[in-house]
Amino acid sequence: MSNFWETLQKPMFALAPMEDVTETSFREIVAGLSDPQYLHVLFTEFTSVDGMNHPVGRIRVGERLLVSESEKQLLKQKNIRLVAQIWGKKPELFHKIAREITSEYEFDGLDINMGCPVKNIVKNGCCSALINEPSLAKEIILATKEATHLPVSVKTRTGIQAHDTEVWIEHLMETKPAAIILHGRTQKQQSDGLADWEEISKGARIRDRIHPGTRFLGNGDVSSVSHGIELCNNYKIDGVMIGRGIFQNPWFFNPPHLPASKSEKLNQLLLHTQLFEQNWGRKKNLNILKRFYKIYTSDFANAAKLRSDLMEAKTFEEVYHFVHKERHS
Repeated sequence: MSNFWETLQKPMFALAPMEDVTETSFREIVAGLSDPQYLHVLFTEFTSVDGMNHPVGRIRVGERLLVSESEKQLLKQKNIRLVAQIWGKKPELFHKIAREITSEYEFDGLDINMGCPVKNIVKNGCCSALINEPSLAKEIILATKEATHLPVSVKTRTGIQAHDTEVWIEHLMETKPAAIILHGRTQKQQSDGLADWEEISKGARIRDRIHPGTRFLGNGDVSSVSHGIELCNNYKIDGVMIGRGIFQNPWFFNPPHLPASKSEKLNQLLLHTQLFEQNWGRKKNLNILKRFYKIYTSDFANAAKLRSDLMEAKTFEEVYHFVHKERHS
């Protein structure tokens, strides 16, 4: 069984799975802008095992696992690994869907979401709710491992209402996952407050004692590659995962990239839109791209006007028109 986590250089850098963000177009943008020395692992959007098991729902849910040919080639060229993230609460469905994903797709690993803090998902007993259900969580991990030859990792948090890091990580380590990615916040915190890296370190020390072969990554408030390296050294972990930081800087994984010029930003805006159109056509709403347009339209003359125009755009053609007009203004 091939476990790519064991072969990655340290410190490892990964981009977090994010809803309506880490689909194939954006992953290709990030990979294209990155130095492969500082980006090792990408993740899909969260993929529901219940949805994948539904004869009709599977069509829409399965879109989360789409990998375009151009992304495949780029990741291969840069030796960046791609992991499918799945979520739910029924071990038998994890087993079934893990087996299907392994046979029907070409991912390098599977990751189990035990960290998403969204209230209606938690209320349904999924994701970070599993922190309060350690026996079920272990059953899910073991069922997934049994169904695939791919390495199985777990992304999780330090607790629900309060930190319970050591007890929780000890439970997870009994299943010997290939990697654990620990977000230094509780479910209750959502994205509020500061991530607690002392708690992440506590989890890593449990790993050291029970199964040193499991890779241990921290997640939360990593501001740059150099900051990530510093955190790995200070807290003796194997790597870091970046989430919201990518919205401040799509060139995050390419230090020390100078502030992007207007031309670079507009080029990336166009490429991102073109990839999105090629991959999805009318299947996905253009409005999904508008959060990214805010990143590309800043810190240059007339940026606010272009941003305002793009927020009103209703078609790909209008986006191309506004950008072309700005380029030649």
